[in-house]
Amino acid sequence: MAERSGIPRDILAKAARVRLAIFDVDGNEFKAFHSRDGHGVKMLLDAGVEVAVISGRRAASVERRMADLGIRHAYLGVQDKRSVFDGLLERLCLTADQVAYVGDDLIDLPVMARVGLAL
Repeated sequence: MAERSGIPRDILAKAARVRLAIFDVDGNEFKAFHSRDGHGVKMLLDAGVEVAVISGRRAASVERRMADLGIRHAYLGVQDKRSVFDGLLERLCLTADQVAYVGDDLIDLPVMARVGLAL
């Protein structure tokens, strides 16, 4: 059954448990960022949700953007995202079901299969 918002209750319950949001950022030196994305990240941080970026690529533009947004957990040039994920869980004393992951590539699947909410 869906809530009035149209979002199924099981998704809302999973989202309510999130204490860490991890994003894959496909970066290059010509990467453009939208201000709404930054606003969303700031809202997560203000709500007490940790934010991390795990990217398979390394780009100075992405590093600058993460620093500007106050993202303390930025891992760029990572091929084994699962080991970084495991380290974050340990460092932040979280369980996998307390994590949301936003990714769009095969390299993201090992982590997406473990988190509480994958998008």
